[in-house]
Parts: sequence; structure tokens; C-alpha cells
Amino acid sequence: MDSERFAQTGIAGLDDVLGGGLPRHRIYLVQGDPGVGKTTVGLQFLLAGVARGEPVLYITLSEGKDEIRSVAKSHGWSLEGVPLFELSAPEQTASLEQEYTLFQPSEVELQETTRTLLARFEQVKPARVVLDSLSEIRLLSQNALRYRRQILALKQHFAGRNCTVLLLDDRTSESGDLQLQSISHGVVSMEQVPPLYGEDRRKLRIVKLRGQKFRGGYHDYVIRTGGLEVFPRLVASEHLTEFRREPISSGVAQLDSLLGGGLDRGTSTLILGPAGSGKSSIATQYMLAAAQRGESAVHFAFDESLGTLLARSEGLGLDLAGQVKTGRIMLQQIDTAEIGPGEFADHARRRIEEDGAKIVVIDSLNGYLNAMPTERLLPVQMHELLIYFAQKGVVTVLVMAQHGLVGAMQTPVDMSYLSDTVLLLRYFEAAGRVRRAISVMKKRSGAHEDTIREFTLGPGGVRIGQALTEFTGVLSGVPQFAGKADKLFGA
Repeated sequence: MDSERFAQTGIAGLDDVLGGGLPRHRIYLVQGDPGVGKTTVGLQFLLAGVARGEPVLYITLSEGKDEIRSVAKSHGWSLEGVPLFELSAPEQTASLEQEYTLFQPSEVELQETTRTLLARFEQVKPARVVLDSLSEIRLLSQNALRYRRQILALKQHFAGRNCTVLLLDDRTSESGDLQLQSISHGVVSMEQVPPLYGEDRRKLRIVKLRGQKFRGGYHDYVIRTGGLEVFPRLVASEHLTEFRREPISSGVAQLDSLLGGGLDRGTSTLILGPAGSGKSSIATQYMLAAAQRGESAVHFAFDESLGTLLARSEGLGLDLAGQVKTGRIMLQQIDTAEIGPGEFADHARRRIEEDGAKIVVIDSLNGYLNAMPTERLLPVQMHELLIYFAQKGVVTVLVMAQHGLVGAMQTPVDMSYLSDTVLLLRYFEAAGRVRRAISVMKKRSGAHEDTIREFTLGPGGVRIGQALTEFTGVLSGVPQFAGKADKLFGA
């Protein structure tokens, strides 16, 4: 059984990254700067052992028992069943009322600290141990050779005693302790990256794990009440699903006709256009059509507030609020200053795998871009996410606002090559009015119309007009019109 082979960490996402957990009866290094959550990881690891009825032990050399209990209290945890052993090197020194003549004081202090630590270990005989932290032992050792010998001695002592050990290290050494990494069976590196604005981003990486396949690369994580939550990096190839490839309707016959019958399952559609051109309204139309078929849809709002989205839909005669109440449509507000790309991908996966969403709307990619640490990572992460959606048979609708209103338009990043379908919206001026045009620029999964049509937004929702055959230059925003004004849709 995996539970016998692995010691689960108590953090589901981390166990997933590790390939099931930490192989038992080995020594592991958890390293990171102060504040990344090493103590929290150690407590969750021990509490997972207590839940299995295993004896555990927390040995602290740097923080007092009250500080450890305070951390546990902040997460709502009870440390009943988790013995805390506080071993302070300065206190050990003060208790030795003698002057050292034959040995250096630090050498005697190190020996006394180690002897007390191992005596407590033999008394409890734990199956799981957390040693917090190695910086104190490093200080007492004074040089790299003595420090390495001391860690090797601890490793040899724990070997054969059916104990899984976590060594916490704050990476205060200048060398980065590569020797310590070589001694350990596995290494978990934790980092904290402060952005220019918003909440700090945290990520972890498995530097090594002997004899065990693990998920490499960086994985986002957060620290919330209740402990660490790790979001494993999404690998789309692990989520292959059989589904029926068929077109889905928007509920607007003319829009379906423009798209050659509708949007196909397992494809992504990019809706491009300037602000206010109707991108979100078209995306909402697809969600409502899905809800009317009895399917679920989810809308991730990066820019627009949910209140504004509901009010605008009501003004167009679209009963979005009613479908939200039934649970068929899920609206989720995303705060780009508080969420990272890994956490967002996890939210999307949950809506699909747990709630059965068949349509995902990301509104907008501009907001998603702001949630990324660097722009160059957006296409890579979005590509993986789109492949995952496709393999789940989900119809993905991506909204992206272009800079400008008429004429030449610019996008913050080119995502058109990642999308299966590109729907282009434009403003144009004719007969003294500002009008909207819609066209399909590409569709990989089948044929589509190559016409440019006018469309309107009103109490009847989205309405698509006839092809603007008597116009030229519509997409430039300043067309030339040779026909009669009464042929314009809605004139």
C-alpha cells in the first residue's frame, strides 16, 4: 500500500508533486528563506502522522515552544499528540558551570546538544521527526567539516530506526549547503518572490528525490489558515479524456451560421476587439445556451466585477442571474493582485473535474496577463491550460481587449496562434452612427463564413445582421459605403 511505502506530508498538492509522498525511513531537507512556511510544513507532516496513530517528535533549536504553538493556533490546529522538545544551545551552555580548557567551548556545546537531542529521540522512538532548524547546529559546528560530520552522524543514528526525518534549514550559509543536499535522500526548496504589486508569490521545487519519480519544475503554493496549499504544475498530457466532438450552439442562429455551425467541443475561441465592442456579451451568450441545454459553464472575471456583469446581462435581456441561482453557471471573481497562475489553473481544474463545466470563459486575457510574474510566461502556461481544456472536451472562450477604438489595433500579447478559432469585433462609422462589425478570421476545426457582418447589442441580446457586401475598409474603422443607407442593419 502507498500509505505503507510513503509518509504523506498532510499537503495533498505536495504529495502529488512527490509522486505519492516521502518514501519512509529516510532523511529529507526542507530549505528556504525565513517566512516561506518551513515550520508549517513540518507541523502538517507531523499532524498527518498523528492522524495515522504514529508517534512523532518536533525538536526545535531556534524557536521556543510558545512560538511553535502560536503557529499551530493560527491555523486552528491542536498539537495534542505532538510532543515539542525545545533544545536551546545557549541554555545548554549556561547549564555547564565550568570553563573549558582542553576543548573549544563550541565543541563541548555541540556534543552536549547532540547528546540531549538523541536521548530525547530514544525516549520517544518516533516514526516521524522534524528538526528545526539546522542553522543552530551549523553555528555550533563553526566549520563546514565539523558540520558535515555532525549531520552524517545524525543520519547514521536515524538509519535503521524506522523513522522519517525532516531537517528544516533557513539557508543562512553562503555556500548554499550543497553538501547537505548530497547527504539528504530528498530536497524540497521553498521560495518567496515579492512582486512589484500585490501579495507575495511563493513557489517550491523538488531539487532531488532518490529512487522516486516526481513532478519537476516550480509549483505555486500559498499559506492560508489551515496550512500550506500546493498547486502542482499542470501537465495536460496526464488528463486525456474521451468525448464526442460536435459543434455547440450559441443560441443565435446567425452567429452559428457565421461560425460554420457553431463552436466545436474541445476547441478554444479567442474573441478580439476594442473595449465595449461586445466581447463579454457574446461569451455570456454561449454560457446561457449551455445552461439551457442542461450543461454547466464557468466565467472567470479578471477585469469586470460580478455585479457589473450581472447588471449588463440583465440590460440585454439575458437571464444570467437566474442561471447562476440554478448552479448551471458559475461566476468567479479573480483578483490578479492576490492569485498566481498556478492557483488559477487549479481553480479551473476544479470547476471542470468537480463541477463538470463544459464551457470556460476567461474574461479577460489582459487581466490574466497582469496575474503573471513575467509576460513571457503567459503563452507557455496558457498553451498548457488550453491543451488541458481541449483534452477534457471543454469549449474555451478567451476574451482579449485590444488597444484603441478604430483603425490599427494592438494586443498586449499575441494569443491568436494558440486559439482554434478567432472572432474579431470592430467599430466602424456609417450614416452618422458608430456601429459594430463581427467576422471570423480563422477556424481550425472546419469551414466558416468569410463575410463581415454588422451586429447589435440590445434588449433582445446579440443580433447578427447581413453581410456588409457594399462596404470596403470596415475592419479599418473608416469604411467606404456605396450602397443605400436603408440596407444597413438596424437603420
